[in-house]
Amino acid sequence: MLGAVLLLITGCHEGPPGADEGVQQGILLLGNGAEPRTLDPHLATGTVENHVISALMEGLTNYHLTDETLAEPGVAERWKRNEDATEWTFYLRSDARWSNGDPVTARDFVYGFERMLTPALGAEYAEMLHVVKGAAAFHAGEVDDFSAVGVEAIDDHTLRISLVGPNPQFPLMVNHYSWFPVHRPTIEAHGGLLARGGEWTQVDNFVGNGPFVLAEWKPNQFIRIEKSPTYWDREIVRLNGIVFYPAQDENTELRMFQSGRLHYTYSVPTNEIAHLQRRQSEHLHIDPFMGVYFYRVNVTRPPLDDVRVREALACAIDRRLLAERVTQGNEIAASSYVPDMFPDYESPVQLEYDPERARRLLAEAGYLNGKGIPPIEILFNTMDAHRKVAEAIGAMWRETLNIEVRLLNKEWRVYLDDQTNLNFMVSRSGWIADYPDPMSFLDLYTTDNGNNNTGWSNSDYDRAIDRARRALTAEERLQLLEEAEAILMADLPVIPIYWYTRKYLKDPRLKNWFPKPLDNRPYKYIYLEND
Repeated sequence: MLGAVLLLITGCHEGPPGADEGVQQGILLLGNGAEPRTLDPHLATGTVENHVISALMEGLTNYHLTDETLAEPGVAERWKRNEDATEWTFYLRSDARWSNGDPVTARDFVYGFERMLTPALGAEYAEMLHVVKGAAAFHAGEVDDFSAVGVEAIDDHTLRISLVGPNPQFPLMVNHYSWFPVHRPTIEAHGGLLARGGEWTQVDNFVGNGPFVLAEWKPNQFIRIEKSPTYWDREIVRLNGIVFYPAQDENTELRMFQSGRLHYTYSVPTNEIAHLQRRQSEHLHIDPFMGVYFYRVNVTRPPLDDVRVREALACAIDRRLLAERVTQGNEIAASSYVPDMFPDYESPVQLEYDPERARRLLAEAGYLNGKGIPPIEILFNTMDAHRKVAEAIGAMWRETLNIEVRLLNKEWRVYLDDQTNLNFMVSRSGWIADYPDPMSFLDLYTTDNGNNNTGWSNSDYDRAIDRARRALTAEERLQLLEEAEAILMADLPVIPIYWYTRKYLKDPRLKNWFPKPLDNRPYKYIYLEND
């Protein structure tokens, strides 16, 4: 990876242009943090995948340019709801096209929902669709007739979706890639509905319906996309293309930006922030971000199967010190799991740094002064910032609890696989809301959720989340979500560390790139100003 990126910096003039040439040609050059594990919207789980997929494909609604709380028309040109927001009807535009020219129809969405919910596919985001009537039963294999699920193609351009409970924010959910349609003939030609191998997402096979098409994918070097000639709103698209660079090393990415190879960086090295604030303040941006940085705990792995050990680890972390001296990007020490960004929601548990309590809990678990406890391993994906946080937390655990800590650094794809397969003890994790709602943080940890990845299961928690989905009022729903978070923080299968900020470098010529708490970008409105 590093060698490939450095080759691009040090004189290989073939392939994508530099930043100045990119402005002239209308080609945006973006740092993307890692190599995407997949471009299949029903198998993707990460932000690096979302950045590419959301440019290649489009759902019923789209991201708004400036406001995360507003849904913009996508394939659906308009929609309506019944009085209690339990039934939604979407009216699809007649000029929506796949990149091969086929019309996008309501049946494409129904097929996509069926694929997403089919148990054998193993889609990690499938539970996001459980707000639909009958979806949970079909996904659990309790019902094998998909017609029992509350989605119906009334005709080619009318889609009706029935929900288990009122959901006024439903249009904000369906702009997530888990709700995207897929082109059925392409899927069936490359392995069928259950295929996970990714053959259909290869350059020569990919059929999308977004503002851009997949043009070139050189693994661990770059992904290049071009303006789509079939997109319904192609006249508004100002970029001719985008190049995504998977630069996991923040220092390499910084050098790429400073040497004129990028218009935007995915992140910024923490030790460079102060310098950049002094020397390149016009390029450095630190924005609010609706996300939480946390450690997943594999509760099936001793000694972490003991909640007292998990709580001891949580109490031994000085989050304020981490935010002030290690991350240095205006992050906020996390006192709970759900970020403090929702005015009507109050997290019920406040985590505190308490080394005395940490030592007492560890002793109660049978490990007085750390004696007899096996080494704790921290898994993290390649990025200097993650290493620094792991080193700092490891030092805190050694000093406070007298335990041995080992750091395991793995590249993005292997890291994700290990996390999914519970091949870890403690894993560096982050979660950015899929839509602006506490539910987007909390429904991950129900028993069978594909994004749980902790081995944790709690029937009371499952019931609280299910009841929240069906709640008749907003007040009841938020109360149930607060109850769920209280259970989560009592059992601690996750240890919150800090609430994110978004730190990046941006070329001033990159326009319509506004601060957004979810960092979701409608690429069709973004452009490069040629001054």
